[in-house]
Amino acid sequence: MGRRALRKVDPSLDLSNYLYTVDELPSPLCSGQLFGRDAALEIEIGSGKGLFLCSAAAAHPEMDYLGIEIAKKYAQFAAAELAKHELTNGKVVAGDALRVFAELVPSDTLAGVHVYFPDPWWKKRHKKRRVMQDALVKDIERTLKPGCTLHFWTDVQEYFHSALEVLAEHTTLEGPFDVPESDPEHDLDYRTHFERRMRMHDLPIYRAEFRKKTT
Repeated sequence: MGRRALRKVDPSLDLSNYLYTVDELPSPLCSGQLFGRDAALEIEIGSGKGLFLCSAAAAHPEMDYLGIEIAKKYAQFAAAELAKHELTNGKVVAGDALRVFAELVPSDTLAGVHVYFPDPWWKKRHKKRRVMQDALVKDIERTLKPGCTLHFWTDVQEYFHSALEVLAEHTTLEGPFDVPESDPEHDLDYRTHFERRMRMHDLPIYRAEFRKKTT
């Protein structure tokens, strides 16, 4: 199920404190440098329209959230949603998550990593483009604080099992732990817009969590 067309972004919104390129991010990447305060930082890989970022930032003002979205128009849209709701603890970078993790994120610093419905790259010759590959999962494990969690959801069963194999082979993260499905309390009570669409059509979603060992 592909992405739907985006609404136009309100041109009056000031996105200067919400939208970044990879080269504009501080190095090393941390909340103190990016958000101007000392707070726990979580990263979402593939932010799409920004529903998770907005929901999480609103629900947890004590936390900071950075979304990484390779499609510039979606990154701009997600940043506009954060700006519209004045959620200063959420920001978006338009760029490649593999580069951000490899070059900018220090070890043992993230309170969580979220990967929801990544592009499955269906064709065999394109599967090397999948985000859940050995290089990234190694960096996810490296950058998570001990005891903190990777959240991975997909609607593609083959991708789910393939990612679990990659994680088992290239990391020592504990899991997979099951994630029970909860009933939404309102129309936008979903992790992402994609989850909402899948559940409205009674289509399966595969969910798992992984935790970094504490010792």
